[in-house]
Amino acid sequence: MSAMRRIGVIGGMSWYSTAEYYRVINERVQERRGGHHSADLLVHSLDFSGIRQCQVDRDWERAGAIMRASADGLVGAGAELVVLATNLMHKAAGAIEDGLGVPFLHIADAVAQESARLGTRRIGLLGARPVLEDGFYAERLSRHGIDTVVPGAAARDRLDEIIFGELTVGEVRPESSAALQAAVRELAGAGAQAVALACTELELALTQADAALPLIATARTHARAAADLSLSPTPHTTNGTLVAT
Repeated sequence: MSAMRRIGVIGGMSWYSTAEYYRVINERVQERRGGHHSADLLVHSLDFSGIRQCQVDRDWERAGAIMRASADGLVGAGAELVVLATNLMHKAAGAIEDGLGVPFLHIADAVAQESARLGTRRIGLLGARPVLEDGFYAERLSRHGIDTVVPGAAARDRLDEIIFGELTVGEVRPESSAALQAAVRELAGAGAQAVALACTELELALTQADAALPLIATARTHARAAADLSLSPTPHTTNGTLVAT
């Protein structure tokens, strides 16, 4: 049995989804290894308040510096693979990836692999406004030949309200779940074959049973991919993407 690589998780954005990462990574390792096996795992849970202010100020340079310091700390503590447990803060992923010294698994690369598994090449995105409007997420997916569609302006405004007014502080209102279902229907009408929940907290408010299209739960997808890479004897890079073997 091959050795397990130590995973470093940059979390706390918000802690609700970081807890899901911890659970899913350990579930996947136990599923793969059996018995009493669990993940070799480090978590640096940041204070989301400071990160949220960077988002509001659109100070991505400062945010990137915080993310990189966290990644360096995890590597210094022995992490051999780093994941960032949030979709939005992958806007600053370049600050982490550049010269880190250990593999960094980008969440959109994991989503692209799941999209390929589903046989879909046109996916809808639900997430915070920068994820939907700033292009960094769609551009990363386009490297894998995946087209994206996003909901209209009214739905994008409502998504921001739901994410930052409710989900990241641990609330899920019934009317918000209904709004998310309506957004999925809008994306279906725009030709999406599946929908990526490109905010990790959205998985707390929308399940496959609520949706007319296949949902890609990005936190779960990312966490499982990280576990698989940690167990892979010879992970490799294909078209810029880390792949477990």
